[in-house]
Amino acid sequence: MSKTDTAARSARAKALIERLGGRPLILVGMMGAGKTTVGRRLAARLGRRFLDSDEEIEKAAQMTIPEIFAQRGEPEFRTGEMRVISRLLKENDLVLATGGGAFVNPETRSLVKAGAISVWLKADLDVLFERVSRRSNRPLLKTADPKGTLEKLIADRYPIYAEADVTVLSRDVPQDHVAADVISALLHHLR
Repeated sequence: MSKTDTAARSARAKALIERLGGRPLILVGMMGAGKTTVGRRLAARLGRRFLDSDEEIEKAAQMTIPEIFAQRGEPEFRTGEMRVISRLLKENDLVLATGGGAFVNPETRSLVKAGAISVWLKADLDVLFERVSRRSNRPLLKTADPKGTLEKLIADRYPIYAEADVTVLSRDVPQDHVAADVISALLHHLR
């Protein structure tokens, strides 16, 4: 990256930091959309702390997400998820990656809308399926037809994710490009 590119990138990050005014930045979207990877890059560019709500839930419950689903069920997981996100939204200068179902919960969505700026990382089915197929820790995809299940989740969730403040396309490019797209979209939204 040239000095000019670096200076421009730095100036855009500084402008966004001012416009956010400390409000948390929340990334929402399907599993495999890149929320954690993009979130880490955004936090680094903006000089913010990065957290992943799933990791915070695991710490609080002292068990993994698949264990919580197996032992307590999805409804109890969603209740715990909402409590953890509610606590995290009180922090300033935070970039938070949420689990795929977090924003779908009306109470959690309402908390996010009231206390943060939300960004939907939107990806198409093929991109998501290729990414999630690399890992076996997705409780909602432990079905006879994981791609069909993912397709149904997309149909159910995309209209809800569309309520986020900003939508950015997550695609097969280096995640730094997606992070730059998020910064551009937020600068436009907060102008």
